[in-house]
Parts: sequence; structure tokens; C-alpha cells
Amino acid sequence: MAAVRRPNDLFNASSQQESVFLSIAKSSLDSMLRYGDWQELTKDGSFCTVAGKKQYPIKEIAPDFFCLLNNTIFIKDSGERVIGAITPEQWTSEKCFRSAGCGVKFKIQNGRFVFLEEPPCCVKIYFQYRSDNIVWDFKTFEEKNVLDANTDVPIFDEYLVKLDILWRWLKRNGLDYTEEYNEFQHELKKRFGAGLATRDICLASADALSEEAANAVKIGFKE
Repeated sequence: MAAVRRPNDLFNASSQQESVFLSIAKSSLDSMLRYGDWQELTKDGSFCTVAGKKQYPIKEIAPDFFCLLNNTIFIKDSGERVIGAITPEQWTSEKCFRSAGCGVKFKIQNGRFVFLEEPPCCVKIYFQYRSDNIVWDFKTFEEKNVLDANTDVPIFDEYLVKLDILWRWLKRNGLDYTEEYNEFQHELKKRFGAGLATRDICLASADALSEEAANAVKIGFKE
């Protein structure tokens, strides 16, 4: 597609062309990782609170953690949503003017979950996050956060990665890449949007939904 010789070894440091291909491939995967909350990268994490502990290092809980998916933290025992990722202004306000019954709140600081107040002991907390893994090993199927072998397979759609590498290669070599870039952007948005459109189908009865809505209103007034 790029009308150049196919690379044999991306990690051949003596070959400028193959080093450029490796650099472009890494840039492509890194850029897509940061594009948004891909369905392919969404994972579940959990931890139990400990008495006397308000801070929990995220990397100890989820070694491949990249960022938190907002509004996805729940306390398993009660099904109560934990209000998280509050702003510095909200943090200061809650710290200084906190009233009873405001629920469990936290912020992410220096790679840790930092709770506003010490949570109850032995509470199981679940959350969803975006993994930083971008490839998986062709032989072991192990996911990795760095491209370090010729046989590594992208976690993202391979056609999408190919289009991304193509326009970056053309740009790096001073060639016109407008058409290829536009095609990549079209496929990128279509692929990402398809993942966002996937959601659970609610099979609850109308009565159950009405009761759920009423409870939500009560919780809202309480908070």
C-alpha cells in the first residue's frame, strides 16, 4: 500500500527504514490508546477496603491501569454508586463543609484512589478502567503495553492500524497523505462509535422500571 519494501525485522537498528516503521507503529498504537474508552480496552477491577486506610495505589490493584471510566464504581454489598473523580473545588468544599449522608467520595491523585473519609472496612468496590495494553503476544496470547516483537498483534482492529500506519508513513516521507488520512479518520470514528453503541438491553418490567426511577429520585433528594 505504501509502495515500499516490506520490513523483515522492525527491531533491526541498522536499517533506517525498519526503524521508521517501528516508530510509526508505536505512534499509531499509542495514539489509539489515548483516543477514548475502546471496548477492547475496557476491563474490570476490584479491591476491598481496609480498616484505617484511605489511599489505595491503583497499579497494585490493576497493573495495566491507564485511566478510570467515570461513573463505573460501585459498592458490591449495597449496589450504591460511589461518587468519584470529583474536582479539586468539590474536594475542598466537601472536606471543609461536609454534611452527614453524602456517601463515599474519592479522587485520583498520584496514581492512587484517595477517599475523602475512611471507608468502612471489608467493603468490596468494583470499577471499570481503560487498560494500557496495546498488543498481545502471538504465541502466549499475553497482553502487553509495548510493541517489542515482530509477531505482536494489535489489540485494536488490524485494518484500522494499517490505515493509521499508512498515512503516517506517507507524512514522514513528505508525500501527500490527505486521502489516506481522511479514510483513516472515517474508519476510526465508525469503529469507535460501534463500540460505544453496544449496551445492555433492559428486560425489566415496566413496574420494576417505575420503582427503580422512584428510588433514584429518593436517592437524589437524600444526596
